Amino acid sequence: MPKLWNETIEEHRGAVQEAILDTAATLVAKHGMLSVTMSQIAQEAGIGRATLYKYFPNVESILRAQHDRQLAGHLEHLAAVTHSGGDAGHQLEAVLHIHAAMTYEHHGSPMAAIMHHEGARQTQLEFVSGVIRRAAETGAIRDDVAPGELASFCLHALAAAAESPSKAAVGRLVQLTLDSLRLRS
Repeated sequence: MPKLWNETIEEHRGAVQEAILDTAATLVAKHGMLSVTMSQIAQEAGIGRATLYKYFPNVESILRAQHDRQLAGHLEHLAAVTHSGGDAGHQLEAVLHIHAAMTYEHHGSPMAAIMHHEGARQTQLEFVSGVIRRAAETGAIRDDVAPGELASFCLHALAAAAESPSKAAVGRLVQLTLDSLRLRS
C-alpha cells in the first residue's frame, strides 16, 4: 500500500486521486476495462471503498478522469510544440504529426477504448482550430474555410492513423492532410 499522506489536505487529496487514476489504468491494462471494479481499485490503491466513493461515484467516472488526464498531457505536449518557436505552418505540421503518431501508438491500448466524450473532443477541436487559425493568418495554409471546419476535418482524417499499417503510412496520412490545407496555386 502506498503511503499517501502529504503536508496539506489538498496535496493529500491530489495524491489519493492520482493513485486512484494510476491504479485504474493499471487494472484496465491487466484485466480489461469491463472487468475492473470499485473494490479492486480501492484495494490496489490502498484505500477504503468509502474513501474511493468520496472521490468517484463509479468506475466509468474514474476512467473518464483518467482519459481527461491523458488528454491534458497530450495537449500540454502539443502546446509546448506551438510555443517552441518557428513559423505557424511548421507548428501546424508538427502538431498534426504528433497527434497522428499518438493516435497510431495508442490505438490498441485499453484506455484508447474509453469513449471520447464531447468535452474531450471539443478541447482537441479548439486547440487545433487555434493552431490552424494562426497558420491561416500567416498565409501558410488556406483561409477560405473556417478554422473550426478545417480542424474538424484534420481530426477526423488523422483518426485513420489508428488503423494505419505502419509509421510510414501515418506519415503519408499526415502529408495528405497537410496538402489539403495548403493554398492552391
